[in-house]
Amino acid sequence: MEHGVPKPELGNEVRSFPWSVFRSRRCKSRAEPALQLSLRFAKDVILSSEFDSVLIVSFGGPEGPDDVLPFLENVLRGKSVPQQRMLEVVQHYQQFGGVSPINSQNRALIEALRQELDLHGINLPIYWGNRNWHPMLPDTLRQMAVDGRKRAIAFFTSMFSSYSGCRQYRENIIAARETIGADAPVIEKVRMGFNHPSFVEVQIAVTQDALQLLNASQRDQAKLLFTAHSIPTAMADRCQYQSQLRETARSVCAVLGRSDWELVFQSRSGPPHQPWLEPDICARIEQLASNNVPAIVIIPVGFVSDHIEVLFDLDTQAVQLCQQLNLACVRAKTAGTHPAFVTMIRQLIEERLAPSLPRPTVGIFPACPDICPEDCCLPR
Repeated sequence: MEHGVPKPELGNEVRSFPWSVFRSRRCKSRAEPALQLSLRFAKDVILSSEFDSVLIVSFGGPEGPDDVLPFLENVLRGKSVPQQRMLEVVQHYQQFGGVSPINSQNRALIEALRQELDLHGINLPIYWGNRNWHPMLPDTLRQMAVDGRKRAIAFFTSMFSSYSGCRQYRENIIAARETIGADAPVIEKVRMGFNHPSFVEVQIAVTQDALQLLNASQRDQAKLLFTAHSIPTAMADRCQYQSQLRETARSVCAVLGRSDWELVFQSRSGPPHQPWLEPDICARIEQLASNNVPAIVIIPVGFVSDHIEVLFDLDTQAVQLCQQLNLACVRAKTAGTHPAFVTMIRQLIEERLAPSLPRPTVGIFPACPDICPEDCCLPR
């Protein structure tokens, strides 16, 4: 155990990267001078000079009441979402002043990543572009072209493979490059991080912290609900979204010694006749309460930061439901700027800079490829 977080078991649980070596590279205490770290890294690998920048690619969110409707129009363009559902979501945002925390949290993440990259001698500028709200990807890539950037490493703020969490971002990048033309930089992504040891470490830590908010008797009997955004089942059938979510949850609970966990979903937005992934978290909460479960811990494993879907669907709807049912409930934090999460992003960038580096994983799945297959996460 280090910093209060248990280590996953070695052997099949951790592939190709000794946990002790992995820990030494984290240097969480930042006690080792940056120059020494940089020199030590340089002895092990040769960094690629082909990449000249880093690009953070995210969903985007409104930053004021007037932004909400045009933002949602961007999100829902071309999708079959009932008008009533869109108006409901508008009200969700307005309850928080029309501001989603996602943009401010991305700014904090970029600042933390800048410090992490500097500490490890990676002197690449960081850019940021969103799918649905400013800074928009085409504007960001245009600025990168003006700055003379030719080839960037992209990190998507999504840990799990799906159309909206990976493929659509790649399509957004292609469309943005097409609007710019021949001067547009080439963008290459890092692999999905669902089974990276540092991401699993974050989920272990936030789950432990949440459990400590319950009293001892509640803690022992609590049900752990790992939640993620629901997607249409037809879309889920063509990607590894569900299996990756389950594997992350299983890896976390294997370390914590918990068998009382489930995967649930939230925030569906399609027409009622269209099947989406279930069970819905609120429906499951009602079932658990009827079975006299004394407490639940909600772990938003599918979200790396606090979206409105976390603030409203979980902190408001789910928590209020638990209060009505006299069911003790705590919600674990999202990854945010947790040091291990920032470390993971840096290590994924290093993998692209130095392809000879080992690719650490936790659990039964191998590391995802950097370059996705042509039909990966292709919706029907």
